[in-house]
Amino acid sequence: MHDHTSNIPIITSEQIVAIKANDSMALKSLYHNNYHKVEKYILNNSGTYEQAQDIFQEAFIAVWRNIQLEKFYPANETALDGYLFTIAKNKWLDHLRSSEHKKVVPMNSHAANITQDDGLAEDENEYIAAVKKNFVQLGDNCKEVLTRFYYHKESMRAIAKTFDWTEATARNNKYRCLQRLRELLKK
Repeated sequence: MHDHTSNIPIITSEQIVAIKANDSMALKSLYHNNYHKVEKYILNNSGTYEQAQDIFQEAFIAVWRNIQLEKFYPANETALDGYLFTIAKNKWLDHLRSSEHKKVVPMNSHAANITQDDGLAEDENEYIAAVKKNFVQLGDNCKEVLTRFYYHKESMRAIAKTFDWTEATARNNKYRCLQRLRELLKK
């Protein structure tokens, strides 16, 4: 008789508990096991190396926060990896559909970017520590706006109403908050 509940739920539970507890090894593993797949997808779909890094960072933060907020319970490790990839893919597709992307005709820089992953492993620990530290350092409004938009999937209209802003102000504030987080992460 096969026990279908044997190791997988226990392994997954430990992995999620570790990520929720901000365990650096668990976060590094999640990062390391998924970055190159996302990078390859974006490079193969009109993106640059820098855009791949930005999109992956946004997706990684979204997954980390959803686990922190107990909004995601994967069935297994493959489901967690798939969830991260799906968020990154959707963010990239949103970018491709955006007016910002349509204004610029990107140069094909695949050849220059494919070999630029040197040093990635050394940067993983620093990046993960920075994500944990810098999200907390954002102002309350920024944390609230980013959490509502990326984790609760609220519309800009709903966010604007919450803060008594116009939609344009809400969009600008979300952009500034995301830029502030990226700047903090680059330090």
